[in-house]
Amino acid sequence: MLKWALIFLVVAIVAGIFGFGNISESATSIARILFFIFLVLFVLGLIFGFKLKK
Repeated sequence: MLKWALIFLVVAIVAGIFGFGNISESATSIARILFFIFLVLFVLGLIFGFKLKK
């Protein structure tokens, strides 16, 4: 999932450089959403991983 967030971030940067505003905004919002989903899943994995080991 982090891979997809990075791909959409690169698409947003390239679209922003070439002046495609709508595509850039869409790709940025998708990348942001995917990154936060990844972050939440990562934190939950850390929490439950430590609980399972004890």
